[in-house]
Amino acid sequence: MIKIGIAGKPNSGKSTFFKSATLADVEIANYPFTTIDANQGIAFARSVCPCNELDVHCGHCKDGIRFTPIEMIDVAGLVPDAHLGKGLGNEFLDNLRQADAIIDVIDASGSTDENGNIVEVGRYDPLKEVDFIEKELSMWLYNVIHRDWNRISRKMRQDGLNIFFDKLAGLNINRQDAIYLINKIDLPDEVYRWSDEELMLFSNHLIKKSKPILIVANKVDIAPEENIARLQKLNEKGYKVILTTADGELALRFAEKRGIVKYIPGDKDFDIINVEGLNKKQLDALYFIKGIMKKIGGTGVQEAINTAVFDILNMVVVYPVENEKKWTDKNGNILPDSFLLKRGSTPRDLAYQVHSEIGDSFLFAIDSRRNMRVGENYELKDNDVIKIVSTK
Repeated sequence: MIKIGIAGKPNSGKSTFFKSATLADVEIANYPFTTIDANQGIAFARSVCPCNELDVHCGHCKDGIRFTPIEMIDVAGLVPDAHLGKGLGNEFLDNLRQADAIIDVIDASGSTDENGNIVEVGRYDPLKEVDFIEKELSMWLYNVIHRDWNRISRKMRQDGLNIFFDKLAGLNINRQDAIYLINKIDLPDEVYRWSDEELMLFSNHLIKKSKPILIVANKVDIAPEENIARLQKLNEKGYKVILTTADGELALRFAEKRGIVKYIPGDKDFDIINVEGLNKKQLDALYFIKGIMKKIGGTGVQEAINTAVFDILNMVVVYPVENEKKWTDKNGNILPDSFLLKRGSTPRDLAYQVHSEIGDSFLFAIDSRRNMRVGENYELKDNDVIKIVSTK
């Protein structure tokens, strides 16, 4: 399952973002280091369910919207020099080892300083958060590699690069990313000869390649317009920036559970179901959230998750079935499962996702839309409905 790490300085709203995405029971408060240990929960990528094409209700989506699970990790807040052990930096960074991508939650309002302490709105520059969090991630990776560099470089001199790749594999960094960067960056081919500066340069590039970062500009409901504009300009510099109100999303998720509103995560608006049953304070709060959503096109939380999954990690949603005519499993359930796979994956990759034995015994697949047999080299497309044929 895909793992997304939620990063950010203390009190940036990252735990609120995490809770609004997962509805996990986490502590949220206006003081630094509320999150002491990593919180883990299940969030979901949103997509249009293929059952809409059959004009039937599959029972596994909501109003034609499918939600495919991902794992989300909310870790302790990051402060400048966390790689030196300041704050809860070591715990934070080690918890990100298994993340496939990182959502960096920024306090767009500038109402907290670099340590997460409350200041006047607009006083702190949120662009500084982007810079220092990138630096801390790079320094963390550099330190993890550098602490064993003498031993690794000696082994590389004798046995080649495998020990280097094994070290990176322990950080959930694949060999292909490392080889790509070694060839791309102007560094000596003999890796064991790298200086500290060259290893640092490699680490800077590798963290961005192996654990790509999405910038979430949170607290837009109280952020000065100037801050929002400056953060959005980061899109012109190669970043991806999503505006969010995690507080608004969390309020809507709870209101929906209580039957107060009709809302599906990722919707651009919501309906108030029982206006007469709410007091003025509650109505004012809901209409305030409506105003923010109209301004930014929703709360931004689901958009951030989808951007991380589909744009940054380049995933597609695929549906395995046993009956290619009716799109059902052996029990007649319509489209019971959905899987996220890397774009470019094949039916055999899907078979391994379903079960290792099915992957081992894979023969061919059937594209259920076209009722056409496809081989193991077929490239799966988003929303494909696939029957796997195996010897098992």
